[in-house]
Order: sequence, then C-alpha cells, then structure tokens
Amino acid sequence: MEFTEYAPRWRQVAEVLIERIQDGTYPPLSRVPSLVQITSEFGIAHATAHKALRHLREAGWTFTESGLGSFVTRPEDWPQA
Repeated sequence: MEFTEYAPRWRQVAEVLIERIQDGTYPPLSRVPSLVQITSEFGIAHATAHKALRHLREAGWTFTESGLGSFVTRPEDWPQA
C-alpha cells in the first residue's frame, strides 16, 4: 500500500480494513488480521497497527475476545456512514 501524507497511516490502514469488512472480504463474525499480520502486510509499526485495530473496535466495526483476537461485528451493529 502506498500511503498519502494527508492522513495518519493508522487511519489509512483502518479505512482499508473497513472497506474489506464492507465488501465481505472479512464477513461478519470472522476474525480480522492480527497485529503481526497487519504490520507485515502494510509495512507499519506495531503501535500503528494497534491504533488502527483500536479505531475499528471503538467505532463498532469489530469486537475483541480476550486470547482469541478481533472479530467483525454483525452488519446491524456497524456504524452508519
């Protein structure tokens, strides 16, 4: 992915992940990539990946199960654009 200078990298990564949720790449109740997978795919720091995942959780796109990872919420729980 090529990053722009107009938005923080964590936000750009979060937007890609949200697009993947919306297009069904990550279906409801499926696991989203881990921190390690995100850092590897996007070439970003651990803290940046963590911030992107935290944004998804706080916005209602995902939920976290301790020890299991992050999962996509049901569409009825997705934020309204």
